[in-house]
Amino acid sequence: MIIYLLSLWSGKYEYFQTKIELKEVFIMKRLVVLVVLTACLSCTSHKAMSQDNSTVAFLALGDSYTIGEAVLESESWPHQLAKNLTKKGRSVQVKKVIATTGWTTDELLKAIEAQEEELLAAKFDLVSLLIGVNNQYRGYDIKQYKKEFKALLKKALSFVDMDPSKVFIVSIPDYSVTPFVADNNKDKEKIAADLIIYNQIAQEYAKKNGIPFYDITPISLKAMYEKGYVAADGLHPAAKMYQEWVDYFSSSVSRQITE
Repeated sequence: MIIYLLSLWSGKYEYFQTKIELKEVFIMKRLVVLVVLTACLSCTSHKAMSQDNSTVAFLALGDSYTIGEAVLESESWPHQLAKNLTKKGRSVQVKKVIATTGWTTDELLKAIEAQEEELLAAKFDLVSLLIGVNNQYRGYDIKQYKKEFKALLKKALSFVDMDPSKVFIVSIPDYSVTPFVADNNKDKEKIAADLIIYNQIAQEYAKKNGIPFYDITPISLKAMYEKGYVAADGLHPAAKMYQEWVDYFSSSVSRQITE
């Protein structure tokens, strides 16, 4: 009888021991899976963080509006944009500016072609284009602007592996409202009318290529009544106006470099 009871107890003990062992194995498996998942998530998070912290190389193409004629370099809109975007959490550096006061589309195109090999090797992450006001100022045929702006856009795309989401176009500001025009008896109405056509062409090319177009022209009209919006030369935007341009499109550009 005693032997029988002992055998029963032994069987139950083995049964319970097996149950415990199985439960331990199950728990261990769960722990292993949890550790692996945690490690994977950590790696993914680290990778994403590394990508987010990488510096965006910015190339700005244009004329006096891009270099910031009559203001400090740090006050030009490309540099203000880089600073603004960096504050938003993504490091942006103005790696290169190809722009000179008075440049027309053909002059910008020649400057780019002269250093194209270097530019292609530089691997930019963002490119801007703002050009055309001097074509209008010199009275060039609008057909020239169409042809050369299209070529410039193609060049800009080539510097970001033909990715239209990494390029943006800024409209030409309307300088007809500046003191320079009034002081030099320029035809205000003609300037304004011409620039509407120039900007329409740029916007059409942007749309065809899926490139963002940021229309800052309405902001430029504030020079008529806002003090401090025109630089000391009476023609170019002051730092305050450039800042408003940046405030207008910085969030959109931020999405361009994070998507």
